[in-house]
Amino acid sequence: MPEEAIIVYCTFPDADAARNAARTLVEQRLAACASILPGVESIYRWKGAIETASEVLLLIKTTSGKYQMLETRILALHPYEVPEIVSVRIDAGNPPYLHWIGENVTG
Repeated sequence: MPEEAIIVYCTFPDADAARNAARTLVEQRLAACASILPGVESIYRWKGAIETASEVLLLIKTTSGKYQMLETRILALHPYEVPEIVSVRIDAGNPPYLHWIGENVTG
């Protein structure tokens, strides 16, 4: 049975940081693909204050079996003290695409 495909959401402060992380994760076969979405505005509470920041969202396609190694690598690459790293399961999708994800994070 193939491993479960997941999408990991992670925000970065700028496109260069997101691009560096995306390339590293794909090169190290921790992700099959990472899509960079610029123009994210985040409003959040940090250390008791409401903050606003322009960010870049990285959508990382991988498998549940690679999640822990992927998270560890993101933490090593990420400039934030507490980066957003959130995984969601893919309940359904194009079977050949889901198979492709699995093939590209193995090896």
